[in-house]
Amino acid sequence: MLERYFLKPESVDRIRACWLGESIERYVSNLSEQGYASSSIKRRVPVLMHFADYAAEHGATCLEDLPEQVEAFVQVCLDTHQGDDHGLRGAGRSLADTLRHPIRQLLDLLLPAQCWSSHAFEPWPFAEEVPNFFAALREERGLRPATLALYACHLRGFERYLQGCGAVALGTLSPAVLEGFLNASGSNLAPGSLGMLCAHLRIFLRYLHREGLLGTDLSVHVDSPRQYRLATLPRAITWDEVDQLLAGVDRRSAVGKRDYALLVLLTTYGLRARELADLRLEDLDWAHDRLMIPARKGGHASCYPLAASVGEALVEYLQEGRVASTERAVFLRAHAPYTPMTQAAISTRVGIRLQRAGIAVARPGSHTLRHTCVTRLVEKGFSLKSIGDYVGHSHPKSTEIYTKLDLEALRELALSDGEALL
Repeated sequence: MLERYFLKPESVDRIRACWLGESIERYVSNLSEQGYASSSIKRRVPVLMHFADYAAEHGATCLEDLPEQVEAFVQVCLDTHQGDDHGLRGAGRSLADTLRHPIRQLLDLLLPAQCWSSHAFEPWPFAEEVPNFFAALREERGLRPATLALYACHLRGFERYLQGCGAVALGTLSPAVLEGFLNASGSNLAPGSLGMLCAHLRIFLRYLHREGLLGTDLSVHVDSPRQYRLATLPRAITWDEVDQLLAGVDRRSAVGKRDYALLVLLTTYGLRARELADLRLEDLDWAHDRLMIPARKGGHASCYPLAASVGEALVEYLQEGRVASTERAVFLRAHAPYTPMTQAAISTRVGIRLQRAGIAVARPGSHTLRHTCVTRLVEKGFSLKSIGDYVGHSHPKSTEIYTKLDLEALRELALSDGEALL
């Protein structure tokens, strides 16, 4: 397999002579099966060769020793190539990510899941001082990996703040230190995000107190910012801007066909990115012109009539834009590996399309189009109950915020004494 990508025999011999040579050749075969381009494969192999040499020089003797070497290797490379990463950086990636990515793929392929995790690249925050905190979250609270990652993100920021304050020990924490951290964090976070950070910090502080690492429970000193229901408007765009968005998609390419289908589905049905990511081929009932959304946020399912514009966009993508695959997910990555798109990837693609169309909106993403769909239904005079059922709101209060969007009635009220509206 190596000879397919490296024409010089000495290059192939050098790879096979490496102590990870057999593993690297297996990795190359795996990428080839997934449809990776030759240029992409040839760019990854030298990174793995350098990593293998570095790991061996620093005491690695088996595959299980590799995860702990990754971050040190990346840092050495960054220091060596500082200001000069020509030829190393992949499209759209930083140099650090370009280095980590093939190593992560290699470890995914070679090591059992219990031997390493993505967190081996970046240790859990406070791993030495509080080694069992994340295990407790997983086992006692049953938190999912995505939620654990969010805890780690917030607590990693807290860890860096303490280090910046002169390596403040957890046992010497005080309300003043906590206040300083929250003030510093509040300058970069929206109230909702800051509230989540406060919630995670309170749980961490309670755990420290429970385990005897803190003499007092400092969680009572962490107050979340006050938030008011209906205090903000949904981040929707106008229907003219929807037309502008759709018109700006070049549907001659496979990516354009896929993104156009995504945008039409989001604006027509107000779906969430997760619901699109979970959409499978069997959910498209062509015989009865129906679209099934089997797993909504509230645990229920929805069935929609398949609008002609949606059906046409999907047919065009499935027949001409979607790569041939055994995957049952409707929306796949446009480049190898041809795996299902994640909800984050879908939201990112919507944000990119909004930006390219020149449409300015706060926090652009898939929810922008969900809000736009609901706003359109409000303007057309549908009841809040009907709208909530249509977009899958599990509680009526989720739909109430859109009552603020009847701008014409509000404008008339502001310009009159209000009697005419009674």
